Amino acid sequence: MASMSIATRYAHMNSGQLLSLYDDNCDNSALHSFSPLHSKPFTLPPGRDPVLFLQQQNLIHNEDPSSPKIEFDHGTTTLAFKYQGGVIVAVDSRATAGSWIASQTCKKVIEINPYLLGTMAGGAADCSYWERRLAQECRLYELRNKERISVAAASKVLSNFLYYYKGMGLSVGTMICGWDKKGPGLYYVDSDGTRMTHHMFSVGSGSVYAYGVLDSGYKWDLSDDEARELGRRSIYHATHRDAYSGGVVNLYHMKETGWIKISQDDVMTLHYKYAEEKK
Repeated sequence: MASMSIATRYAHMNSGQLLSLYDDNCDNSALHSFSPLHSKPFTLPPGRDPVLFLQQQNLIHNEDPSSPKIEFDHGTTTLAFKYQGGVIVAVDSRATAGSWIASQTCKKVIEINPYLLGTMAGGAADCSYWERRLAQECRLYELRNKERISVAAASKVLSNFLYYYKGMGLSVGTMICGWDKKGPGLYYVDSDGTRMTHHMFSVGSGSVYAYGVLDSGYKWDLSDDEARELGRRSIYHATHRDAYSGGVVNLYHMKETGWIKISQDDVMTLHYKYAEEKK
């Protein structure tokens, strides 16, 4: 009879045996029997057990190993506002973990469907997962009811998801923007299940700087070009003053016909452009 497959062997292991495979204190000899050729086990990185890895890092830095620091500061700047021509959404692209810049090309606008956008602030993994989960529910709603879900209903679905996990460590601060039968819609939802609507929101560590520019230039009857420039300039000024924001400014415009991506501008280019305008 053919030898038992790797998947079948795993399926017959109890939880204690499975956990032992990832225990840094065990000799991992059980791994040898899972190779079809009875060769050496796969080489795994030293950080495969996150808690043990962080405890070891605390010891290296002479800190208490019993309470590993697994909570990192988050930083970003996202904004959205409604005006007579629809909804403008603008975000930066810097992802940070504490003082470390993890990425300069993080996509912080999640395209839920052609008429719905979500922004990302907080934990990148949390925002990405739950907004993809929202996209799934929106598509199922459309198939069942033969019409698009409203912006209010979509934001409520996300709020319900997050409220169920309140207090469990999620980090989400998002804006749901879209267009439905009632026109443009804009809602703020966070990981406590908070849900509110307004004509303007900015979320993230640089939001206070963005609000300063938005408040000074916002009016309902902005033209499309004025509204787009206001969003772009607001994000730029936030990246200039907030060390946790930067990269590029991604700009979207939500219209009756759906969203369109307007531009992607490097903040360094914008810096020199606006500096020239001051002269």
